[in-house]
Amino acid sequence: MGKITGFLEFQRLNEAYAAPTARLKNWREFVLRLDDEQSKQQAARCMDCGIPFCNNGCPVNNIIPDWNDLVYRQQWRKALDVLHSTNNFPEFTGRICPAPCEAACTLNINDDAVGIKSIEHAIIDKGWEEGWVTPQPPVRKTGKKVAVVGSGPAGLACAQQLARAGHAVTLFEKSDRIGGLLRYGIPDFKLEKSQIDRRISQMEAEGVEFCPSTYIGDPADAEDGLTTRTPASLKEEFDAVVMTGGAEMPRDLPVPGRELQGVYFAMDFLRQQNKAVAGDRLAGQTLAKGKHVIVIGGGDTGSDCVGTSNRHGAASVTQFELLPQPPESENKPMTWPYWPVKLRTSSSHDEGCDRDWAVTTKSLQGENGVVKKLVAARVEWVKDEATGQMKMQEVEGSEFEMKADLVLLAMGFVSPLQKVLDAFGVDRDSRGNVRANTDDYRTSVDKVFAAGDMRRGQSLVVWAIREGRQAARSVDAFLMGDSDLPR
Repeated sequence: MGKITGFLEFQRLNEAYAAPTARLKNWREFVLRLDDEQSKQQAARCMDCGIPFCNNGCPVNNIIPDWNDLVYRQQWRKALDVLHSTNNFPEFTGRICPAPCEAACTLNINDDAVGIKSIEHAIIDKGWEEGWVTPQPPVRKTGKKVAVVGSGPAGLACAQQLARAGHAVTLFEKSDRIGGLLRYGIPDFKLEKSQIDRRISQMEAEGVEFCPSTYIGDPADAEDGLTTRTPASLKEEFDAVVMTGGAEMPRDLPVPGRELQGVYFAMDFLRQQNKAVAGDRLAGQTLAKGKHVIVIGGGDTGSDCVGTSNRHGAASVTQFELLPQPPESENKPMTWPYWPVKLRTSSSHDEGCDRDWAVTTKSLQGENGVVKKLVAARVEWVKDEATGQMKMQEVEGSEFEMKADLVLLAMGFVSPLQKVLDAFGVDRDSRGNVRANTDDYRTSVDKVFAAGDMRRGQSLVVWAIREGRQAARSVDAFLMGDSDLPR
């Protein structure tokens, strides 16, 4: 594998970032990808480990040792082909995936993992620059028609695979632009939307028809100005329908004062900002300017709210998490090759943020209907002797107050929108997701399939791509009796 002793000779080199003072002035991406020589050296660290656990750690099963070896040998075009063989959109995952593959890297047992994500980033960006990423229209048409509902990573991957198999694919999206949460949920400083736009152009050349501003469901539930289609009409027109929407129902905070102005779901805040960057003059770009911002929720969405608030010019940004602070580093012998629980500090946190753990919000207080204060308390987690589960209890006398002009709820998502599932009439699992297995992705309704967050619940972009690809194979087999598409 590349240079046999590379992992002994070279240290891990992380991608560089533009300085916070510079990157806070705009909404552009600020990660500086590795150059060819740096990528070669980092790829040389990939070990001839015998069993590449990174392949299984990656949800799309990227063939990581192979393209590391090709990058080491500077065979970039071949590396791109190998990368694309398992992942339709490596420019997305190379930017926003948390890289479970690196957690599973054999070198990570007692050293720094191979910088897999940074090498992936370098491969795909070089591919675009060299003009190697081109449309792959089908050799023949099947005469079959497929509707894909939802244009996030699952829907895009599913649509592209089915179009390449020769089916006529129409992709429906209720937002005014294609991309789902890639478009309106992830800030531009992490993923510039030109990355999505050029994939859309590629897919159009491959035969995919895009229908934005189109709501699929009961017309009575649609927002004003949207084109509406019922699930029944799709089933009548198309030979198969794939539900690939997101888990859009956010977890709420049922405390006194929740109704105050200035308390918003994180995704509403992020969507407004992304629309502003895209040129929507009705969307304000400085909602957090001069305000004391509190973000409730310690995950990636909360981190995105932190970065966005800092770019607005917030007076202060504080992020609360209900769970205890995780350890700074994991116990590798106990967790490897699985995803470890450890303290993760994002680039947004580095730009300025006070973080606090094991904090619960008790109430929100305001003046003239506008939030002004957050009342919180510290909690501890103890084992329930009866159930063996950990339970939360408030620490006596720990209540405290903080200024709060803007409160953003970033506590995750509960399920897909139930009214959409009602309209399709599909069975649901215990969490309110569409019931469908990973063998064939078929729902309880004939001709209707489901993949991505709508099926598995809130998850990663890389999992959505995997499910979109696998669902496409199942749909192709359903339509044609067999399929050559990869899973």
